[in-house]
Amino acid sequence: MSLISHPLKPCNNQIFFITSRLLHSSKPTSILSQNRVEKLISSQSDPLLAKEIFDLASIQPNFHPSYSTFHSLILKLAHTRHFSHVNSLLAQLKSRNYPISPSLFSRLIRVYGETNHPEKALKMFHTILEFNTKPLPRHLNAILRVLVARRGFLRPALDLFRSAHRYGVLANVESYNVLMSAFCLNGDLSIAYKLFNEMFKRDLVPDVESYRIVMQGLCRRSQVSKAADLLEDMLNKGFVPDALSYTTLLNSLCRKKKLREAYKLLCRMKVKGCNPDIVHYNTLIFGFCRENKAVHAIKVLEDMYRNGCLPNLVSYRTLVGGLCNQGLYDDANKYTKEMIRKGFSPHFSVFHVLIKGLCNVGKIEEACELLVEMLKFGEAPHVDTWAEIVAQICDAEDEVLRVEDTLKKLLKVEIKPHTKIVEAGAGLEEYMNRKIQTRRKKF
Repeated sequence: MSLISHPLKPCNNQIFFITSRLLHSSKPTSILSQNRVEKLISSQSDPLLAKEIFDLASIQPNFHPSYSTFHSLILKLAHTRHFSHVNSLLAQLKSRNYPISPSLFSRLIRVYGETNHPEKALKMFHTILEFNTKPLPRHLNAILRVLVARRGFLRPALDLFRSAHRYGVLANVESYNVLMSAFCLNGDLSIAYKLFNEMFKRDLVPDVESYRIVMQGLCRRSQVSKAADLLEDMLNKGFVPDALSYTTLLNSLCRKKKLREAYKLLCRMKVKGCNPDIVHYNTLIFGFCRENKAVHAIKVLEDMYRNGCLPNLVSYRTLVGGLCNQGLYDDANKYTKEMIRKGFSPHFSVFHVLIKGLCNVGKIEEACELLVEMLKFGEAPHVDTWAEIVAQICDAEDEVLRVEDTLKKLLKVEIKPHTKIVEAGAGLEEYMNRKIQTRRKKF
């Protein structure tokens, strides 16, 4: 509601007092000092109320709003999508010939982008010229980011990029990176590659991000060899690739089953100034396990220790799963126990596969010991896990004495509420009844 028509609805006493004085007095008083009014406008959370106070103050002969007041009020209104008021205030700024800070245009372009108004953002970029000033590279980059965020504006973004010199602004490396990233994500790798090579012709030096963007684009198109060549070119020019660049290439090499090349790349990283992290190591572990080469994954795990990178839950789960898939149950059992000692919780599915595997190869005692560890750790064995062990014990009558001590240990384990051992009861009872009936028939 308007303060003019409803003067008794101020948000607090200070606003009521000041606006009343603005309405009924044209004489300058201490309370109507420009500084005080500007502070009131800037601190007002309601942008429309702030605008109304601004309008009331502006009609007073002794009030001349500063640029900072315009700046603050314009951004308040822009963030709340009162764009017509924004245009009105910009027109006032223009008529008063205020020198405008470049940050105002940058922020307005971003606001229009955040509120999904790319056309207004583009218009704002052209508006800069109306204030007898040249756009800066940061303005160009801001509008490019807004445009490329919407697929339908990729071509307008490229057109603006190509014509930017007409406005007195030259694209920089960041400008190229914004466009290359957008076209790579859109699948237009040829355009991105052309832009990358264009930088050299313009005597612009691509940065690490430039190389990484093109490498990612190449890897998405399964052109791993070209991505690897680009990394070599990067190293030859003295760049130190960042961790993400290596991750991109390692992932692609593993997907293409080029595991030897991936491992060589991992070994080179530290030499070239980038220490491998847990993501790089886990990428290789996963790659080797996926291709049934879990023994090589063990080597990667050992490299981690030597290089001061500690395996995490993903490292162990991936490795144990890979070893089980290849029937390497002794190694899987070893790393499962190591995993537990380090405080990591194996998923019940990992336990189940390993216990089942141990049982299948006749290592019932080891399976029982692993189940004891599982219970001590507070994990809840699946019903099928219990059934697997009990079935093996009941079928191996000659080994009952050998596993008896292990079972006693098992029964002494404190069962915690979330262990849910009771859930196995019904299934186990049914199984035991079948076994008893079978034996009775034999006799």
